[in-house]
Amino acid sequence: MSTPTQFQAAPMQGERRVRTISGNKGLQIEEPLIFEQGMKGRSGVDLPAVPQHKDRLGALKRKGEIGLPGLSEPQVVRHYTKLSQKNYAIDMGVYPLGSCTMKHNPRLNEKMARLPGIGDLHPMQPISTVQGALELIDQLAHWLKTLTNMPAVAMSPAAGAHGELCGIMTIRAALLARGDARKRILVPESAHGTNPATAAACGYEVDPVPADDRGRVDLAAFKAKLGPDVAGTMITNPNTCGLFENDIIDIADAIHGVGGYFYCDGANFNAIVGRVRPGDLGIDAMHINLHKTFSTPHGGGGPGSGPVVLSAALAPYAPVPYVVHGPNGFALVERGEQAFGRLKGFHGQMGMFVRALAYMMSHGSDGLRQASGDAVLNANYILAGLKDEMTPAFPGTCMHEALFNDEFLEGTDVTTLDFAKAMIDEGYHPMTMYFPLVVHGALLMEPTETESRDGLDRYVEVVKGLAKRAKAGDAAYFKGAPYHTPRRRLDETLAARQPVLRWKPEAPKKAAE
Repeated sequence: MSTPTQFQAAPMQGERRVRTISGNKGLQIEEPLIFEQGMKGRSGVDLPAVPQHKDRLGALKRKGEIGLPGLSEPQVVRHYTKLSQKNYAIDMGVYPLGSCTMKHNPRLNEKMARLPGIGDLHPMQPISTVQGALELIDQLAHWLKTLTNMPAVAMSPAAGAHGELCGIMTIRAALLARGDARKRILVPESAHGTNPATAAACGYEVDPVPADDRGRVDLAAFKAKLGPDVAGTMITNPNTCGLFENDIIDIADAIHGVGGYFYCDGANFNAIVGRVRPGDLGIDAMHINLHKTFSTPHGGGGPGSGPVVLSAALAPYAPVPYVVHGPNGFALVERGEQAFGRLKGFHGQMGMFVRALAYMMSHGSDGLRQASGDAVLNANYILAGLKDEMTPAFPGTCMHEALFNDEFLEGTDVTTLDFAKAMIDEGYHPMTMYFPLVVHGALLMEPTETESRDGLDRYVEVVKGLAKRAKAGDAAYFKGAPYHTPRRRLDETLAARQPVLRWKPEAPKKAAE
C-alpha cells in the first residue's frame, strides 16, 4: 500500500493545472443554483386551473411573482443528485467528528420507522387507535430507565439541548417547590456550549469550574465554589476531552451536600452503555441523545430526540405528557400536579423512538455493552496509532474519542485548520477542530464502534502521512488545500459576517444607445 507521503495527485506550488471548458472534472460536475436554472413557464407538473373564489386576503394579496424557479422534472432530479454527490456522508466512509457519535445507521431501523401503522401515525388520533405506539414509547422508556438505573424518564424533549432545558427546568421546579430560589450553577470550562447557555436561559448565573492537569474537573476548585446559593452542576461524563470523570461520585456527594442537584450531559453515553449506570453515580437528571447513542447519527439531518432520565427526587416535576399503563390499556397523562409544564406540542419524536428501540432490541443487552466497549477500543486504537506523530492532549488512555493538541505543528507554519483542509483532499471529513476550547488547536476524533480495523488503519496512515508532510516543511501545500474539491478554501470569516442569504438575479444589461 502506498503511504500518503508518496501520493502525488494534488498539484504542488507552480504545477500546471488542467482546466476544462465546462469547469467539470470528470464526474465532479459543476452545478449552478436552482434559481439560475429556472425559466419562466417551465414546469415538471401539470396542475389543474385554480377555480374562482372570493378573495379574503385583503391588503395581504400577493402583487408579484412568487419567485420559485421553473424547472422540468429531470432538471430537479439531476440538480439534487449532483448536490448529494458533493456531500461527505457516513455511508461513504469514517466520519471522525469528535463529540458527535457519527456511527453507522442500521437500515433495519429505517425500515421499522416506515412500517404502515407507525410511519403514518398522527399525534391527534384517539388514544384507542394508538395503543401500539404508546406501548412502544413505554417499552423504550423501560430500556432507558434500566440502562441508567433511574426511576423516571421524560420522553418528550426533541434533542440534546432541549433535554438540557428539560433537566434544568425540572431542577428549578424542585427547588421552587421547597421555597429555595438559588442563583448559581457550576459548569466545567470544557463543557458543551449548550450547558452554560441552558443554565443562563433558565435564569441562573453560570459559574465556570476549571479543569486539572488530567483534563478532568478540578475537584478542589469545584468544592471551593459550593455554597447555599448553588442550584446544581452540569457535567458531561465521559467529558468533552474524551475522559471519564473519575471523581464523579465525590462531585455528586459534594453537590448534594449543599442541597443542589447533579445534571449530567449524556451526549457521550455511547461510551458507557451497559457498563456504567448513571443512577449509581448519584446523578439526578441526564439527557440521552437517542439520535447519537441508539442510531441515526447526530440527527441524520432530521429530528433528534433527547429523553431525560430523572432521580426519585426530581421525578414528580417531570414535564407532561407521559405514558401510563392502567386497566384499560395505555394512556397519556396530560396534566401533572407538580409537573413544570409542557416542553413540546405532542409526545416526542416518534420516528426516533422507533429507530432507537429497534437498535436496542436487535443488539440486546450484551450487544449494547459490546458496542460501547468497541467504541472505546477504536478510539484508543487511533490514539495509539497517532501518538508518535501527533501530540495527545492528555496522558494515558481515553474513552470514546481521542484528543490531540497542535504542539506537533509547532514551527511548521501549518495550523489546525490547514491540517483539516488537507484531510478533505484525502477523502476524509475533518475531525472536530478547536474544540474543546481548553485545549489549544484541538483535534478531536471519535471513530465510534462501527469502523473496522482496516478502515481505521487507512485513516491512521493518512493522518500520520499528513503530520509527516507538515513537519517536513511543506507548509505551502497545506495553505493551498483543499485542491480537489468543487470549491477551494473560502473566506469563512467574511461569509459569517456578511452572509448572502438570498439569491438575486443579475440586473438586465441595457443595450448601447
